[in-house]
Amino acid sequence: MKLLLDTHVLLWAAGQAEKLSEQTRDLLKHPENLLFFSAASIWEIIIKLGLGREDFKVDPYRLRKMLILHGYSEIPVTAEHALKVDSLPLLHKDPFDRILLAQARVEGMVLLTCDKQVSQYQESVLLV
Repeated sequence: MKLLLDTHVLLWAAGQAEKLSEQTRDLLKHPENLLFFSAASIWEIIIKLGLGREDFKVDPYRLRKMLILHGYSEIPVTAEHALKVDSLPLLHKDPFDRILLAQARVEGMVLLTCDKQVSQYQESVLLV
């Protein structure tokens, strides 16, 4: 399964594994699952760091490097992803979550999220 981690799940997987459920840890460790992170998540981290958000205190340069070293693949944001956002119902207004969901749908991935609002989209989403 191709798994795209939303930003919070990504941060927890990278440095606070105790915040992940056992189900999530199992999904991340399963050898047949391919793990992905989005350039949009790195962008979100940089923006929220600049706003002083306590839950985003991480060096985004080091995070990206470590994710790649640990076998995660990075996906860029493309125009196709941006256009897909237009077809999403407005169940959730967070632009970062919406682009991640669009990426998951375009790329045939499952978005792992801990956000109940995002899970309302159901298709291509797994609430963990």
